[in-house]
Formats: sequence, C-alpha cells, structure tokens
Amino acid sequence: MEGKVVLVTGASRGIGAATAERLAGMGADVVINYRDKKARAEKVAEIVRSRGQQALLAQADLTDAAAQRQMVDDVAKKFGRLDVLILNASGGMERDVPADYAMRLNRDAQTRMVDLATRIMPPGSRIVFVTSHQAHFFHSRSTIPEYESVAASKRAGEDALREREQELARRGISLVVVSGDVIEGTITATLLDRARPGLLETRRREAGHLPTVDEFADAVASAAARPEPPAEPVYVGQTA
Repeated sequence: MEGKVVLVTGASRGIGAATAERLAGMGADVVINYRDKKARAEKVAEIVRSRGQQALLAQADLTDAAAQRQMVDDVAKKFGRLDVLILNASGGMERDVPADYAMRLNRDAQTRMVDLATRIMPPGSRIVFVTSHQAHFFHSRSTIPEYESVAASKRAGEDALREREQELARRGISLVVVSGDVIEGTITATLLDRARPGLLETRRREAGHLPTVDEFADAVASAAARPEPPAEPVYVGQTA
C-alpha cells in the first residue's frame, strides 16, 4: 500500500477507524470520512500521521449528495487521485430516522459514492464493500425483525454494486466484498443485543467465537491490499 490513497467511510470509530489505522501502517495515505464525530476522527488522523502518512479529515453525511461531491473534490485537490475506496459506513438502527433512511444510506449513498469516486480512481484501483452475514445472505436466511431493514438495504447496496462490476472491470477497478458475522465491540452488536437480550451470548455458543473489531479490520485491510482481488467474497467468522 506504499504511496496509495485510501478513503474509508465511517472511519471515526470501530471497524472504520481500525481499518484506517492498519492501512496507514501499510504505507497508505488515508482520507477519514466521518459524519459528526470530529474529535474521534481527529484521533484517528493523529494515529495515521504518527505512522508517517498523510491524513485528510472529510466530514460528510453520506446521504447528502452535495457533501459527497465536496468530499471527492477535496480528495482530488489534495491527492489528485483515489486508489482504494472502502465502503464501511452503514446504519439504520438509529432512533428517530426516516423510514427510508436505511435504504438511502446502505444502497443509494453507496452507489452514489462509487459513481463519484471512480471519476478519480485510476486503473488498478479497488473498491471494498463491507457488509454482514445477515445482509449478505439476506435472500436465503431470515434475520431478526429489528435488523431486517438494515439487512435488506445492505443487500440491496451489494446487489447494486454487483450490477456495476463489469463496468468497473472495464475501467480496471476491482470490487471486493468483505462479510462478517456479528462483530464483538461494535455499535451494531450492542444494538442487536439490546433489541434481543442474550443474542450475542447465543451466537457465541453457536459459532464458538465471534470476530473482534481488530480481526475484521485486518480482513478489510488485507482485501484492500492484496495484489490480486479475491474471486469470491471474503468471509470473517462462521457463516453457518
């Protein structure tokens, strides 16, 4: 990743932050996207810089098309290009959001981000879409009702990106999907366990081990850094 420019969406905490830090350790300059957690994003930027890499803070609500365009313009102005786009940000379980918020964020914002970012992505670039097993296997498995809108919208986002895969390939841009089981220590895991008390403990017993934020971030960073993209999705944790 030496000399590469990477944009990580939702990079102020959790998996996004850990991924940004790992990629900096591999030699990449990192664009740290965040919605409203500026102090947390600044801490991630400090870590990136401590590893000898450039960091660009990029505040943008991904459901805001104008904010997305400005973020990509800022990346182009500072770096001149983007080599890796990591689509990590997602949501939909928050309180007091519109009924269509999950689809706007997990599908519409993802495809718009790709359309904007690929304008400055040269041949050999890569897009990494971060998802969950509950979403990736949504068409073939049931999920808990409290998570269904998120799972459906993230699967819709993945499907929409897959529809662009041939076009991306013609431009020399690869697409990799990284899917994980419930990840220990994430806000999603906390919200799921709050909605269904005991869910995490039950899943731990079923799977034997739940991936940690660090383990999942390692997989995402590796998917971004591999010289050749994997032919199949990268699975982290048990899929059964």
